[in-house]
Amino acid sequence: MSSNTAKTPQAENSLGSTIVIFVLMMALFLGCLYSLNFLTLGNPWPMAACLALFAGSFWIPQTILGRSDSAGES
Repeated sequence: MSSNTAKTPQAENSLGSTIVIFVLMMALFLGCLYSLNFLTLGNPWPMAACLALFAGSFWIPQTILGRSDSAGES
């Protein structure tokens, strides 16, 4: 039989940096929602800003900060 030992998870970030990252990404997401207040049929720029902020709020943590690849680590 193989002996599988469970390793304790290691923290990737300190609590302070995790909170800062969360607050910044939540601000981007809420800015996305706020930009929809200015959306009209004659002005497409609020929707462009909404799409950019929405994409950034998910793309930055997953790609630049490397949060999406931590599930498969052994």
